[in-house]
Amino acid sequence: MSEEIHFASARELVRRIRVRELSAREVVRAHLDQIERTNPQVNAIVTLVAERALEQAGDADDRLANGADAGPLHGLPVAHKDTHATKGIRTTSGSPIFADLVPAADELVIERMRAAGAITIGKTNVPEFAAGSHTFNPLFGVTRNPYDLSRSAGGSSGGAAAALACGMHPVADGSDMGGSLRNPASFCNVVGFRPSPGRVPSWPVPAGWSTMGVQGPMARDVGDAALLLSVLAGPDPRSPIALETPGAAFAVPLDRDVAGLRLAWSPDLGGRVPVDPAVTGVLEPAVKAFEELGCAVDEACPDLSGADEVFRTLRAWHWDLALGPLLDDRRADFKASLAGNIEAGRALTGSDIGRAETLHTALFHRVRKFFGRYDALLLPVSQVPPFDAAIEYPDEVAGHPMPDYLEWMRSCFLVSATGCPALSVPAGFTGDGLPVGLQIVGPHRADLAVLRIGHAFEQATRHGTRRPPIA
Repeated sequence: MSEEIHFASARELVRRIRVRELSAREVVRAHLDQIERTNPQVNAIVTLVAERALEQAGDADDRLANGADAGPLHGLPVAHKDTHATKGIRTTSGSPIFADLVPAADELVIERMRAAGAITIGKTNVPEFAAGSHTFNPLFGVTRNPYDLSRSAGGSSGGAAAALACGMHPVADGSDMGGSLRNPASFCNVVGFRPSPGRVPSWPVPAGWSTMGVQGPMARDVGDAALLLSVLAGPDPRSPIALETPGAAFAVPLDRDVAGLRLAWSPDLGGRVPVDPAVTGVLEPAVKAFEELGCAVDEACPDLSGADEVFRTLRAWHWDLALGPLLDDRRADFKASLAGNIEAGRALTGSDIGRAETLHTALFHRVRKFFGRYDALLLPVSQVPPFDAAIEYPDEVAGHPMPDYLEWMRSCFLVSATGCPALSVPAGFTGDGLPVGLQIVGPHRADLAVLRIGHAFEQATRHGTRRPPIA
């Protein structure tokens, strides 16, 4: 019974709770049991509030029995990313500086999940301040890949992804600046969706007009990711870039006939990124599934000139804005790579930022014209399979040296600079059993179209149904 619960879809669990085939308490208890079995091996959940969760599950059952409406996430247990502020629950951002921080209020995405009926069971591990795509920090250590415990689970939403793969929770919130929803999804054989900027409003944030970092859903299938997006999305007066489309626009069937779609496939973004042959060896046959579905697939790529400078400049500016004062006071508590990013932000001039914004605008228009010819772009999520968890990042990819901890993530962060919605969906496994994800990128604000294309691929291939041995 427990296994039936902790690997059921979020949609199925909510349905069964709503018709009272299952109680919320049973669902929470089954996931807590799975956490007890598997979390010691992967280190995905770093703060657990089991008794509080069971009490809230009991309250949820009582409300339903008394005729209260069930929200779209009613009774679902969720461990939130440890960078997302949770009222009354420790939120550390993976840093000793905030080891004992207990927020007095939820941030916006947590507000929305709880209002929809989700039950908080804890917090998931992150890299220090969510910087980097390998999840480790001095407070909690390394999160390990459920498919091979010697490998990385990715990041920065690595704890969320590993917990999903192991059946510790059915959906998860995450965030993504340079790939933090997509890379861990690829590494852990789950789904991660970077929505269009403003689709999921963020609050509180120091730079409310910024479009580089976004928050979004993770799940074990695209349908569940869309369910969570329907809760997270929608306007909010506290976010100046929040899009007006209500979240309910994503609570719709994803089935569609994709025959006739024009898709571009780029194994290396036009030669801009080196990719491990083990990754392309999985993706090249996977992409053929679209041809079998009736899509026209060409090898093509938009002109991404300037995207590197856009991303690196605006990211460095962000880190200085967010963490500069803390670096002055607590430099010894920062990892060297993050401290270097903050210092790079401090060295920027107004002209540097202005040039980045000019390049950003030109990039938008080139990509806009590209999507006048294609309905979506297909490419690798990660340039490498899950790597050794004992290192911070790969020092080379396909014979090309990686000078810093960002370079191996270019297949994701170049897409971030475009502002386009991007989905990571399971696409298969390497010869030694490591997951590989396919990235599906759509036109400006075409979030639902991307989810529907990903759903069609998922239904045709079923790679996401393969579970890790430890689960």
